[in-house]
Amino acid sequence: MKYVLVTGGVVSGLGKGVTASSIGVLLQACGFRVTSIKIDPYLNTDAGTMSPFEHGEVFVLDDGGEVDLDLGNYERFLDIKLTRDNNITTGKIYQSVVEKERRGDYLGKTVQVVPHITDAIQEWIERVAQVPVDGKEGPADVCVIELGGTIGDIESMPFIEALGQFSYRVGPSNFCLVHVSLVPVLNVVGEQKTKPTQHSVRQLRGLGLIPNLLACRSSKELDDNVKGKLSQFCHVPLSNILTLCDVPNIWHIPLLLRDQKAHEAILKTLNLQGVATEPDFKAWITTTKVYHKFHESVRIAMVGKYTGLSDAYLSVLKALLHASVACNRKLVVDWVPAGDLEDDTLKENPDAYKAAWSLLEGANGILVPGGFGDRGVQGKTLAAKYARENNVPFLGICLGMQIAVVEFARSVLGLHGANSTEFDPETKNPCVIFMPEGSKTHMGGTMRLGSRRTYFQVADCKSAKLYGNASFIDERHRHRYEVNPDMISQLETAGLTFVGKDETGRRMEIVEMRGHPFFIGAQFHPEFKSRPGKPSPLFSGLIEAACKRTVVSNNKGNANLTNGVHESDSTTSKAQNANGFKSSNGSANGASPNGNGV
Repeated sequence: MKYVLVTGGVVSGLGKGVTASSIGVLLQACGFRVTSIKIDPYLNTDAGTMSPFEHGEVFVLDDGGEVDLDLGNYERFLDIKLTRDNNITTGKIYQSVVEKERRGDYLGKTVQVVPHITDAIQEWIERVAQVPVDGKEGPADVCVIELGGTIGDIESMPFIEALGQFSYRVGPSNFCLVHVSLVPVLNVVGEQKTKPTQHSVRQLRGLGLIPNLLACRSSKELDDNVKGKLSQFCHVPLSNILTLCDVPNIWHIPLLLRDQKAHEAILKTLNLQGVATEPDFKAWITTTKVYHKFHESVRIAMVGKYTGLSDAYLSVLKALLHASVACNRKLVVDWVPAGDLEDDTLKENPDAYKAAWSLLEGANGILVPGGFGDRGVQGKTLAAKYARENNVPFLGICLGMQIAVVEFARSVLGLHGANSTEFDPETKNPCVIFMPEGSKTHMGGTMRLGSRRTYFQVADCKSAKLYGNASFIDERHRHRYEVNPDMISQLETAGLTFVGKDETGRRMEIVEMRGHPFFIGAQFHPEFKSRPGKPSPLFSGLIEAACKRTVVSNNKGNANLTNGVHESDSTTSKAQNANGFKSSNGSANGASPNGNGV
């Protein structure tokens, strides 16, 4: 087994995850099978209890693992299926060591960070690296490991020590270290400064790890004299110093690495030159070029409470992007803070209220993603009501589906007190209830998690057709509450159809509205399995329906709605990519780059 370790220095948020994923793509293009491991030095055992404001979205795997969003990047880029063990945290390592100590496995020895914690880290890496993740038999050829955080962080020290020992144990021809660092440009002098990277590499070497390649983040390409200085002071060959400069979108990153012959440097370090093929990027290049040729756009209003942080909805953005590319459209995401749609905002901040409703009314489609807590729920309910009453294409995910059911019960059935017991435990009309197997005392890992099967109850429905007329599907879940099965007959009589249910027939998975162009709610999270070239069917349905709806602004600042069909609606992108890509974080539209471009 060969190992590529990606570390980061100077500051966080440089794009280590994208770099690690792009290295994996590069190695795949050279003919190698690749697996990935993400190390998160925090004490949480997993990402499940962390707020999106803390760490971005929680990505859910098939086995129910709640993991760091970078594992979502790996799955999308490399088209693989990872497990919860591919995400190592300090909490997991210490938990496993303490359990061994309690069982007496250490035979009375004093349990210490070195060697017991560091040994446990190395054993975990070796064990997980052998597990195939691409659907083929046998282990992968290369394992790409990303160490989260920044070199020098106190919580990373056990992992740094373990990886230093690991590199020595597996041998130099089986271990390649890529250090991602920052080369800032000071506006005052306009000069690229190497000193932060020099200090970062010096600190890394002092901790026992010697970088083979430097991947330097900068707003523009590194000057030759800057590369020379980095080579001299960081003891890295000139040919192994890579520039990760700002690019139009991150699909360019693997190409950027290829053009700088990063694969040759990595293959040389790992002694794989004799068995590698020339990197094949035909599909990747075609997709990148095709995206830039799109002229028509499709606007999707994303109604949520974390709209100030796009990482909170990273997989949703990717799924929207995958679907829009398949429809030959530029994606424009209008972030609509759910709370700004509510009457309280009208009183406190009329401008924010007007702006939010203007975005909602001007969109081709509306998406209400999952979430927890009652903040912004009323705004999400109003968004679902607007979509239902105005025939706007709508997709509700998890909580988005639940609030759509609640809104329907209130507006159509006249059950004005209808609610979810998550928000009103005493409601007389509980449309959404707590699942019987859930836990109200413990949060981590107690939800309905991972891949679960949904059976279609109606063959002639939009959802089944989008999934290729399948009789059942497997999608990933993450929820504690569910639609009350005792209210289903009442809701269906009034116009909702629960077209997808679990194997018991009592857990509602997919709901559609009869007579609406596209109004679908899903209890699962279809975004987690969306891939470039293989977009999620429900997201494809939303985008296709949105492309057929034209919004024309009038002089009053509101929107007149028509149902026009563009000539290019029926076209489908034939240049689709099987490897993966990622739209830029922090972007206003989810598809254009931010300042970093990574």
